[in-house]
Amino acid sequence: MNPTACILVIGNEILSGRTQDVNVQYIARRLTELGITLAEVRVIPDQRAVIVGTVCDVRARFDHIFTTGGIGPTHDDITAPCIAEAFGVPWSVHPDSFRLLEAHFPPGEFNAARQRMATLPEGATPIANPVSVAPGFSIGNVHVMAGVPRIMQAMFEELAPTLRHGTPVTSRSWYALGLYEGALAEGLADIQDRHPSVDIGSYPFRRPDGRRGVALVSKGLDAAAVCHAADRVRELIERLGFTPAEGEPP
Repeated sequence: MNPTACILVIGNEILSGRTQDVNVQYIARRLTELGITLAEVRVIPDQRAVIVGTVCDVRARFDHIFTTGGIGPTHDDITAPCIAEAFGVPWSVHPDSFRLLEAHFPPGEFNAARQRMATLPEGATPIANPVSVAPGFSIGNVHVMAGVPRIMQAMFEELAPTLRHGTPVTSRSWYALGLYEGALAEGLADIQDRHPSVDIGSYPFRRPDGRRGVALVSKGLDAAAVCHAADRVRELIERLGFTPAEGEPP
């Protein structure tokens, strides 16, 4: 089986609605490409007890934990010390990260607040940050990244080659305009019953011009089974009198 993963989105700004999270979609797509099964996503506040308890819970149940948010220079960026507490290790200055950040800032501007970004759980491995230098880090199976999307994405791409992964998911999609879920539900359930290893999803959509339809996605680890199920989905659409188009609806 493929390794499993959980994403922890950490930040009061997400829970309040002040900031819209876009990191989950990016990480989920990349995990699918890497053959890592995303099994759970949680959004939690910037509260020490919640972060520590959640990390202790999920790191025991999943192969990879990815966190986003809370590793900046301000007082409410508490993810790093909380991860240290969850692992029972000191939160201390990482010399290489300190030197890297010290060289990055103009003389006199590498203040105490910015020095927090060079303070990691003891034993952690930095995740390089080619955008703004301040690193994320990995400790055990927990990978801690920034919340700013551009920085998080850069960190993830630095991290990706080191991750234990499995078989990439194969996916095939059809969509049809004018077709509704109620018309194909029975036939789709029969196809799903005949292909238990394939995940078949039905997703209604509405175009900007008002026309509606449904997209049908077949995905799984067995490429042959996915293709066979997708062919049956196409045949179902045709039997219902509609014209299937391959891919995602424009």
